[in-house]
Amino acid sequence: MRFVRVISSAFLLSFVVSCASAHSPVSGFWYTNAKGGTGATSEAIGSKKGKACASSILGIIGTGDASIAAAAKQGGISKVSTADYSAFSVLGFYAESCTLVTGN
Repeated sequence: MRFVRVISSAFLLSFVVSCASAHSPVSGFWYTNAKGGTGATSEAIGSKKGKACASSILGIIGTGDASIAAAAKQGGISKVSTADYSAFSVLGFYAESCTLVTGN
């Protein structure tokens, strides 16, 4: 009976603690590392690239600026041609969502 209680408690704890997630085209309970498309403009794809990220720890603490504007500023881009995103998470403890832009 004690063994069942310990296993049940561990199982419940894993769901309570595993709260960090990132926007992603696919999801993995233990691990996610994926990229997806968001949008494009009529501008030609430029040689400059910018990246901006936001992260979450345990779904409790979330920080960062993953906006298109922040990514464009980081890459020195004034005319955005594409906007994509990447998602990374591990066991619901840590998650990171990044916006990736290209342009001139």
